[in-house]
Amino acid sequence: MSTSLLNIIKGVIISFVSTIVLLLIFSILLTYTNISENFIAPTIIVITAISIFIGSTIGNFKMNKNGFANGALIGGIYLISIYLLSSIINQNFSLTLQSIIMIAAGIVCGIFGGILGVNKT
Repeated sequence: MSTSLLNIIKGVIISFVSTIVLLLIFSILLTYTNISENFIAPTIIVITAISIFIGSTIGNFKMNKNGFANGALIGGIYLISIYLLSSIINQNFSLTLQSIIMIAAGIVCGIFGGILGVNKT
């Protein structure tokens, strides 16, 4: 297996782990504070974008080129995995405006993370 593919897989896994950790922290905050439920959907979008950014940055550390494409690929694979899993678990699953915003934010953050990872100092 090529180094690029391994780094992309590594980036996706790091994105998933980051999401789990950040969602766990957010759920604890929801449990023990008076945060309004109106903040749940925007917070999930932000957590997803941050997680993809982190995974894309770390996944592209050892690459010397194609940060843009590799970052977008990490974000795309992450989001496709999430939406496939959601459609299997939830029979009434459908794409909404929130889903489209999350996809766009995820891919853009993946691109920026990939560029940052490739251009590390």
